[in-house]
Amino acid sequence: MKTIRMTGLIATLTLAGAVAVAAAEADRLSTDVGDTVQMYRAHSQGMQQLFDSAYGYAVFPSVGKGAIGIGGAEGRGQVFEKGALIGAVKLTQASVGAQLGAQSYSEVIFFETPKALDDFKDGKTAMSAGLSAAVASEAGGGEAKYQGGVLVHTMSRSGLMFEASIGGQHFKFTDLSAGSPAPAATPAPPVGAVAPPTAPSTPPSQPPAQ
Repeated sequence: MKTIRMTGLIATLTLAGAVAVAAAEADRLSTDVGDTVQMYRAHSQGMQQLFDSAYGYAVFPSVGKGAIGIGGAEGRGQVFEKGALIGAVKLTQASVGAQLGAQSYSEVIFFETPKALDDFKDGKTAMSAGLSAAVASEAGGGEAKYQGGVLVHTMSRSGLMFEASIGGQHFKFTDLSAGSPAPAATPAPPVGAVAPPTAPSTPPSQPPAQ
């Protein structure tokens, strides 16, 4: 019995620890996303207008790339619709080619229309091969044009915007508002229905013995 109790206690503590770690990671991501948005907004007036006018956007504080040879990239971010947080997203990118030295940069994907954002959430958005992020000048930022309702900007942590290869990127969206369905309620009997007869609580009387 003590072994069973100890096993249950260990499982409970492990689950609680995992939940705490996940919560801490989510808080850190939210902080990093906020810092990244501020960094982009501070870049230029055009970038501020882009954030204000876009229907939605996805923010990746750090996209890490591999080293020499077969390289890949991965990043985690958050998705916003009309300025409100609606979900989390994971970026993956597999590429083959010479990548001399590891790279790390932030990335923001702007969505011009509700359809462009819905396609992204449904996993229908994938960057075509050879596609690169738009480059914004210090005086601009919003002068780049949407392509298919999507516009991508990348920036180094130093605040320098640059052209990064984003071809082959794929995204997996997680809706933060989605919850488990409520259990179905037990239907009440119709009004005026006659309740079924109940069994007698005492056994029927027996005829007297002869």
